[in-house]
Amino acid sequence: MQANSINRQTIDWASFRQSVVAAAGNAQTIANLSPAISTALGLLGDHHSYFIRPDGSYILNPTSPGCSLDPAAPTPTVPADIGYVKVGAISGSVEEKQRYAIAMQDAIRAADSTALSGWIVDVRGNSGGSMWPMLAGIGPVLGEGTLGFFVDPNGKTVSWEYRAGMSLLDGQAVTTVPSPYTPLRPGARVAVLTDRRVASSGEATVIAFRGRPNTRSFGAATCGLSTSNGGFTMSDGAQLVLTNTVMADRMGNRYGVPVPPDEFITDPAEAVQRAIQWLRGSM
Repeated sequence: MQANSINRQTIDWASFRQSVVAAAGNAQTIANLSPAISTALGLLGDHHSYFIRPDGSYILNPTSPGCSLDPAAPTPTVPADIGYVKVGAISGSVEEKQRYAIAMQDAIRAADSTALSGWIVDVRGNSGGSMWPMLAGIGPVLGEGTLGFFVDPNGKTVSWEYRAGMSLLDGQAVTTVPSPYTPLRPGARVAVLTDRRVASSGEATVIAFRGRPNTRSFGAATCGLSTSNGGFTMSDGAQLVLTNTVMADRMGNRYGVPVPPDEFITDPAEAVQRAIQWLRGSM
């Protein structure tokens, strides 16, 4: 944690250690350290780090904002001149992630038309998982190029991109759609729908649209876990999943906090109608 935490330069590590040791009490085994681990996760101050025990059970971050408890937005019905794409949470195997990305591009292909006023990209409720199939799947609407960055406490950046059906991390392909789709009207207007349930990799998708021309977002601010995690294997096979960078958009603006929409609209149905209005050219 001291070597890799996103907040390593601001934490008082002597005080941190005292608090964690006190929480450990008289523990004699690693299995008895759950209170100490939970205390450490909370003291990191990133709200996103967590711990996976060897049996697969979790020690969650006690300072997590609990955004998933907010009501879920219903899937809207949109008119024929509006393309609609849902970007949901995804995790699983490499094959599952590729199928997810292919299915999203297939949905874009099926909805595309020269008569479209623009696209609604609905990220509401996306609690995260892996950002790479999300970016590969929505890539035809998002457009090619650099989409954002991970930034560590020293200012070192690593880029994310979409090119030729691939999401790339630091230039290396992560998820690939073998036969990528090219929209009939590249660069069309895009309305991004957000709410507080959007977290982590879902927030990366929202950030990827920041700075894209002809793009506007509607709804509520996201959860505020716009940071990325790295995994560290412990001596007993457990995994410490530790927040080590913040997300930044293509213009270099850093987050690590809730991502605000361009237009704050608390009612989900109203956000959809306002997005349609904007896509049709009404300001």
